[in-house]
Amino acid sequence: MRLFDKRIISHFDYLLIIFILPLIFISYHLIGETNERLANKQLVYYVISIFIFLIVFILPIRRKIRVIPTLYWLGIILLIAVEFLGISKLGATRWLPIPFLNTTIQPSELIKPVFILMLGYLIYHKPPPKGGYGLSDFLYFSVYILLPFILIAKEPDLGTAMILLLVGYGVLFIIGINWKIWATILIVIGISSPFIYTYLIKDYQKKRITDFVSEEPSYHVQQSIIAIGSGGLTGKQSEDATQTQLKFLPIATSDFIFAYFVERHGFLGAIGLIFLYTLIIIHLLSMNYYFKDDYMIRVFASGLGLLIFFNMSVNILMVIGFAPVVGLPLPLFSYGGSSFINFIVTFAILENLLAFRYMNLYNYERKL
Repeated sequence: MRLFDKRIISHFDYLLIIFILPLIFISYHLIGETNERLANKQLVYYVISIFIFLIVFILPIRRKIRVIPTLYWLGIILLIAVEFLGISKLGATRWLPIPFLNTTIQPSELIKPVFILMLGYLIYHKPPPKGGYGLSDFLYFSVYILLPFILIAKEPDLGTAMILLLVGYGVLFIIGINWKIWATILIVIGISSPFIYTYLIKDYQKKRITDFVSEEPSYHVQQSIIAIGSGGLTGKQSEDATQTQLKFLPIATSDFIFAYFVERHGFLGAIGLIFLYTLIIIHLLSMNYYFKDDYMIRVFASGLGLLIFFNMSVNILMVIGFAPVVGLPLPLFSYGGSSFINFIVTFAILENLLAFRYMNLYNYERKL
């Protein structure tokens, strides 16, 4: 494999990188205004992510596509190991210790790109028939979607579990499922919702829902709404952003960074940020039309687009009081290493699939 093959350079999606960079620059600037130490740590994550991006980008993913199921089941094993060996933090058991390194990993984050790759692998080997997948195929794919959902929800991490569930079935919706199946699912969900709320949702999750539907939002959401409202049309100077500077706004650099951003840059800034995310999502979903016969690209681009959409939507709705607080970060924007690096890895995989897509044609010609 020649890394500087002209086909690789011409197939690389530069527009996607151009859309991502403003998010990173703005995020770093915001974090730096609030906490210089955190900004320096985030800078380390950026540097690490560049090296990881380059390593993932040159991996022979298309040539080693058979390895994907192994990676998926390895991820499932790690999720199961959390049940027995996991470390508890703030009432949730989501982390596994790494021996001799005095650190932890979060399997629910690691499995996200592998989960989307697995869906691509399955659909690549079983393309949709005319009219969409039938019930047997739907149930077949559902096994691979529901297994990580159940294991992650059990940690408990219902927010991440629901995002994966929506991404998995969202990809199937885009690729093509018979409409009768979707109609049946909606009816079943509607009928079973009271049972799910009563018996399957934990008490702290019920409290989040109660706080959400109550007339008065929780303290965190109240402070977030005050910060957003105080930003006005064009925002405030850093020293005048009292909600953040005086520590009224909780977790201003991570879960509630959108509220801080709006306090600094106002309504117009919020519209601009959402527009930037929209460009990325539309760009990713549009690959379904440009690469109709390449299901690996279609599935992975759609999965990544939906992953960003659901994370962004839930986070923003959460901080403005329109969704329960579930602790999902704003993609590529919130402070933190694991989520940021995980998204960079996912983008690297997509760029790999795009840049080396000529290999599909090459292998096809060799078979002939």
